[in-house]
Amino acid sequence: MNTSTLVQKVWNFCHTLRDDGVGYGDYLEQLTYLLFLKLAHEYAQEPYKRDTRVPPSHDWASLRARTGEPLEAHYLATLHVLGQQPGMLGAIFFKAQNKIQDPAKLSRLVQLIDAESWISLGADTKGDLYEGLLQKNAEDTKSGAGQYFTPRPLIEAIVACVRPQPMKTIADPACGTGGFFLGAYQWLTRPGAATLDKRQKTFLRDKTFFGHEIVPNTRRMCLMNLFLHDIGAVDGEPAIDRADALVTEPKQQFDYVLANPPFGKKSSMTITNEEGEEDREALTYERQDFWETTSNKQLNFLQHIVSMLKVNGQAAVVLPDNVLFEGGAGEKIRRKLLETCDVHTVLRLPTGIFYAQGVKANVVFFDAKPKDGEIHTRGVWFYDLRTNRHFTLKTRPLKLDDLQDFITRYNPENRHLRQASERFRFYAYDELIERDKASLDLFWLKDDSLDNLDDLPPPDVLQQEIIEHLEAALSAFRDVAAGLPSFATTAATATTAA
Repeated sequence: MNTSTLVQKVWNFCHTLRDDGVGYGDYLEQLTYLLFLKLAHEYAQEPYKRDTRVPPSHDWASLRARTGEPLEAHYLATLHVLGQQPGMLGAIFFKAQNKIQDPAKLSRLVQLIDAESWISLGADTKGDLYEGLLQKNAEDTKSGAGQYFTPRPLIEAIVACVRPQPMKTIADPACGTGGFFLGAYQWLTRPGAATLDKRQKTFLRDKTFFGHEIVPNTRRMCLMNLFLHDIGAVDGEPAIDRADALVTEPKQQFDYVLANPPFGKKSSMTITNEEGEEDREALTYERQDFWETTSNKQLNFLQHIVSMLKVNGQAAVVLPDNVLFEGGAGEKIRRKLLETCDVHTVLRLPTGIFYAQGVKANVVFFDAKPKDGEIHTRGVWFYDLRTNRHFTLKTRPLKLDDLQDFITRYNPENRHLRQASERFRFYAYDELIERDKASLDLFWLKDDSLDNLDDLPPPDVLQQEIIEHLEAALSAFRDVAAGLPSFATTAATATTAA
């Protein structure tokens, strides 16, 4: 059975569950539990004979042997027991719940998974299947799952520019479903690449990838996604921490950081004081290694990523436009970044490529440098993929071909030998640092649609762009409103003062 057929077969069952209120995300979650148990069962057999740490009373065979209400009761008990286990097992089943209330349909799902020999499918088929399910889940905009899903063509292009090497560590402090890890893995194992020896393969599987994901269900899907691609082991320790990466300084440094941190200015931490009121000051991170204290989440992630890199380590980070031009802490952080790191490339991304609406973003490429007091950025190359380019998620999705010119201009083999083009320009450090607020929000191409109505994009693209602009404005308004005291608090303060 080919991948597309298997994806369709597994996913079609979701439609029968939706009548019971089981959404895409819930279905994918239940599928993750059952797939992991089935794979653990297969690894426990000959010729593998692995100790999967699954208690015999709650293994795959114990589920397969039951139907109806006994199956439902045993499944609930299994989820609870496995969630208490250490290692990968406990990480996959952490706070697991049964969302399939019809025992007959649960039984059918067990039978569906039991009918396949998943190990024999191979990593490409299993991995592509799960990635296909994650894609479908991300497309369900009502669930909000798309915010954890970076467009795969963009990941492929970033990895093709960075070109990670074997026996090097790769980190992502907000890894979502693991897209950057899989992109790097596929690059390292691509056809035509040097064949990895046994030591390199072991390092790639167990010691290459390190991540953080604060949302338990997303972390679960990430671990399963990696596991199905032969990253990590059924009896090993999870490579993804379920924690807020910004809280503490990193315990180790890495060779590469590839990341698309969550957008929005609110911190993931909310602390209440003794009176039960929200302590807004606690929404910032007090990190001694940060250049500036700010509540802007992207600026905090940017500072954190710098602290994660080894000397000469490389980073490629997706960041919203405001990081490039915001004043105050934003300006100070940009200046420090240009001074202490070699910021060499900025890719201005088009709108309409993210599942989260209203996103205007860029990819910032930089290398960490020694703390020697020297200014390490000589200048920055900017590539404009936004002006006069129109994309939508459905009718005109971003493809790798759309990024091929950028990859060529980036010149991964020797980025010091680049040539300018209409969309690719170099700005020297002195020129950048003298700009108002040291803004890196640069554009030079003329927007053709402003002069000629005939050059307007198709109606569906134009409609999508209007929606995205409104969403961006609404998001900015919410950020401002979140930083203001409530009306009741303001009134109470005024009354007290009076």
